[in-house]
Amino acid sequence: MRGIVSYLGRWDVSAGYYKYGGHPTDDYEHCVFWHGKELTMFTCRWGILATGGIARTFVKDLLLDPKTRDVEDVKHEVVAAASSSSKARAEEFVSGFGLDTAKVACYGNYEELVNDKNVDIIYVATPHGLHYDNVKLALNAGKHVLCEKAFTVNEQQAAHLIKIAQEKNLFLMEAVWTRFFPLSQTLQRLLFKDRILGKLLRVSADNCIPFDVDTLPLSHRMLDPKLAGGALLDLGIYALTWIFMIAYNDPENGHAIPQVTSTMIKNKRTQVDETTNMNLLFPGSGVNCVATTSMRLRTSEECVCRIEGEKGVVTVQWAPFRPQSFTVYLNRDFFEPGLDITKKGFDKEGEKQTFEIPGQGMFWEADECARCIRDGKKESDVMPLEESRVVMSVMDQVRRDNHFYYPPEIEKCDS
Repeated sequence: MRGIVSYLGRWDVSAGYYKYGGHPTDDYEHCVFWHGKELTMFTCRWGILATGGIARTFVKDLLLDPKTRDVEDVKHEVVAAASSSSKARAEEFVSGFGLDTAKVACYGNYEELVNDKNVDIIYVATPHGLHYDNVKLALNAGKHVLCEKAFTVNEQQAAHLIKIAQEKNLFLMEAVWTRFFPLSQTLQRLLFKDRILGKLLRVSADNCIPFDVDTLPLSHRMLDPKLAGGALLDLGIYALTWIFMIAYNDPENGHAIPQVTSTMIKNKRTQVDETTNMNLLFPGSGVNCVATTSMRLRTSEECVCRIEGEKGVVTVQWAPFRPQSFTVYLNRDFFEPGLDITKKGFDKEGEKQTFEIPGQGMFWEADECARCIRDGKKESDVMPLEESRVVMSVMDQVRRDNHFYYPPEIEKCDS
């Protein structure tokens, strides 16, 4: 498959191309070396709001040496952490990383954390049913924020947080970490700039992880309506991430908002969504998409996302949230000129591209936050706030069309 090798070769670090944040680029103005002079490394100081599993994973990545991912312009420091239950819980969290609790401020409430003058940015790692209140607290204290996904419970809450951030001139971003992987950015370049598949026709994405939903405690985050439980906001956000990363951002679509239809199966015990199927038609490009999610089923490891175009197919392998490889299958009519054009079909072997991840992979979104804060930017070009709002509006419509609502105290918005 000669044609694909030449495309992907541009993104080979070993080929000697300039790098910005570990990613090969031809944007020389933003390289690690500016006119031959090495830039000063910027240190981003983090405050960690909540001490659960996702926060532990995030902090582990923050503490990795940036050089392991070829990053030389930014680094990270955890300067504070807070648990809503007790200061001791925060101290236990911090010491678990080998950090000195005498040097890292530990708090037993979130108010003290967001008012810590040593903190540049707050990482909100609570369940998404709490995001609105937690992010609002941090923004009103004058802090930049990286908020876990799903961004909020509904579009109205997302729009209000965006408004607050803009009024206070603060950086805000939804932590859609998958968008910042070298794999994701390479794939977008191949599809949008190099157009290796030609016109895009269809995208399907799936994120299903089986939980024992018949025996889980009713208070579990996946089942509890008071925590905005269900498959859609917790798992479906990843399926929608692939749909939006490809179809919404396809230049031919022009960021047109999709037409959406959906079906849903609800859990008999708590009535949160157990399985949800979404069909999205993007009017700007005519690309038809299917996004599926479930907490009863399991996604195939061979294909979590399938992108089809007039010239071929790309499949992305497991995991939908932490992908490490994709495979390109070009129609034989396109990948080798001179081949008998009567031989239709796709090259069955394909060309697989693998991207190593030195840690979990959450550091790339953290690097983006650091650069934006350093450069005075108030939102990311990779994961813009308007896209987060539109995704929330799609999930709102899916819930509304299937008569799925959360308790009023979870859906509330002050605006």
